[in-house]
Amino acid sequence: METQVDILIVGGGIAGLSAASTIVRQDHSVLILDSQQYRNGGSKHIHTLPTWDHRNPADWRVAAKRDFERYGTVTIAQEEAVKAEKVEGLFKVTTGSGKHWFAKKLILATGVEDAMPNIPGYSECWISGIFHCLYCHGWEEKGITSAGALLIGESAVPLVSFHIARQALRFSKKVTLYTDGNAQLADDLNKDLQASNAPMEVDARKIARLEKSLKRAEVTLHFEDGQSKTEGFLFGKPLAVLRGDLHKQLGLALTPKGTIVVNPPFNETSMKGVFAAGDCASPMQTVTTAQATGTNAGAGAPLQLQAEMWGQAPIF
Repeated sequence: METQVDILIVGGGIAGLSAASTIVRQDHSVLILDSQQYRNGGSKHIHTLPTWDHRNPADWRVAAKRDFERYGTVTIAQEEAVKAEKVEGLFKVTTGSGKHWFAKKLILATGVEDAMPNIPGYSECWISGIFHCLYCHGWEEKGITSAGALLIGESAVPLVSFHIARQALRFSKKVTLYTDGNAQLADDLNKDLQASNAPMEVDARKIARLEKSLKRAEVTLHFEDGQSKTEGFLFGKPLAVLRGDLHKQLGLALTPKGTIVVNPPFNETSMKGVFAAGDCASPMQTVTTAQATGTNAGAGAPLQLQAEMWGQAPIF
């Protein structure tokens, strides 16, 4: 099966749907390939998104798709894109089912996925008790006695550690900084805390496993020394990696942090005609950033296409 559209969007999350909501206003045909894999797929609520505070992200996606119905120019296929290439001036995208789609412009809104650390129970506590963003989660737990911060990976730096802990103190009376056996980090943190009156303490013990409590967001940490401690919630920020490898297939440039290099405001990548939006193209990986960058890419792709249609230079 082969189908051609003006603009093809890979990704049916907030960034991809926001891009489409912009493109339709210029009456271009759009295809959204939605793998139904979303970073916030396990979340029950969205926050920081005006008009949708503390509401289900799945319901937001349904409402966004419903808005396209009156335009008649958007096709949504529940397919996963597995291959992208440039063929005779068009972008050819192949899905896992073997279908081929062609487009004049391509927008990647593929997002990222969190690479969970090798701690037993971590994945089971993810989102329900381990929060990666204290704007997205945390307020609902305010007033708790104690919270914890898991300082692993990019969080294992004093400046970042205290940045996290200060946010957690908005909801908790004290915060414990868990270094999971990193003695050097623990020493550095303790030295810095000597000059501060913040209600923070450091625990350098190696974590054996994590266990989700049935009570609210509570998580119990079981240590290798046989002892345990329960926290009101834990902060944890695993390494976020780009979902899929379409960016590699297209040879797109990446930032030192591993996101796709884009040229603002319209978010064109290092390859002409390919745009990127959302978590895959921003260090600020929030729903509102995804919406904004999706809107920008959804404006840029039509503008470039229209200029080419008439043999003129685009505005960017």
